[in-house]
Amino acid sequence: MPPPDRTSISSRVISDVRFTFLGTGTSAGIPAIGCDCAVCTSQDPRDRRLRTSSLLEFTDAKGQARAVLIDAGPDLREQALRHGMKRLDAILFTHNHVDHTWGLDEVRRFNAIQDGPIDVYADAHTDAHLRRVYTHIFDRDRNVNDSFVATLIGHRVEPGRAFTVHGLRVTPIPLLHGKLPVLGYRLEAEGGDEDERDSTRRAAESRGGRRSPRSATEAHGEELGIGGDAEEVGARARNASEAVGNDGKADAVGSGSGSSGGPLPLAYCTDVSAVPPESWGMLKGLETLVLDALRDRRHPTHLTVDQALGIAERVDARRTYFVHMSHDLGHAETMARLEASGHAARAGLAHDGLTLKASGNRGAGK
Repeated sequence: MPPPDRTSISSRVISDVRFTFLGTGTSAGIPAIGCDCAVCTSQDPRDRRLRTSSLLEFTDAKGQARAVLIDAGPDLREQALRHGMKRLDAILFTHNHVDHTWGLDEVRRFNAIQDGPIDVYADAHTDAHLRRVYTHIFDRDRNVNDSFVATLIGHRVEPGRAFTVHGLRVTPIPLLHGKLPVLGYRLEAEGGDEDERDSTRRAAESRGGRRSPRSATEAHGEELGIGGDAEEVGARARNASEAVGNDGKADAVGSGSGSSGGPLPLAYCTDVSAVPPESWGMLKGLETLVLDALRDRRHPTHLTVDQALGIAERVDARRTYFVHMSHDLGHAETMARLEASGHAARAGLAHDGLTLKASGNRGAGK
């Protein structure tokens, strides 16, 4: 399979960027089957976590709405219904594990809605896995019956080699998931160079664009569109989620930088245990870092909260959101702990349904 063709996409401007956390949980999901722990039985909706996946939506230079999915796990159907997804242009796969790939069959509905194929991007190892598991999709001529299956266009990507998707520049970032090489992705608008992005960010900070390290609950509450002490934040978030109902729309919207890109440049790094030396340069100048933080205890293939905080401090993104959390981490309790340690003004747990977009275009609840 050839690598993505960077010359095939002419769009160089994107707008109306929205990044939504469709799922933020570990491979078992939260609540875990048969578990009666405090987090699995929590009434806080932020403690209910589908398998980790995210959706980037934007408008391309021609005014066409676009949607790029990161990973397609076994909860994809539920995630699509909750969020009201009606379009899917591309899927970026980080690696081949079940909780990130076993929802691929669900995308056939988008083929039917759009009457067209969907681009799929993966490294060689994950591409081979997808073709083995989904033979009925990638080798459909061998199916006994001509049944309704997804129509996909596969692209093999290489670490560090950028490509574009409808004006979105995507750079695969090499990471380690234990002994397994996996990918993160840097997402940004096609066009401006690194110096321009750094200059814009420095200008925003000189105008006070970067928040001062104040109360963690206050800072995270602003991201949630709420405020108050830890107990009040939890109660109001629960009430907000209940008020939203089942329409799949996020009640919480993170602020952007004040620049046109909103949450971009953004790096998405789930299922990580280490960042190789060659990858740090790809994490410079970020507005948003999305990063693995499984639990407090050490794990051979995932970051602990403390390890994730260390990486977040070195990367120095304007805001860091942790994902792939286990039931060891309750949302309110963990955020209170991050507040007490002085970290929560710039780093905190994401939750299912949280949507980030430009500060000039906030969602409900603010």
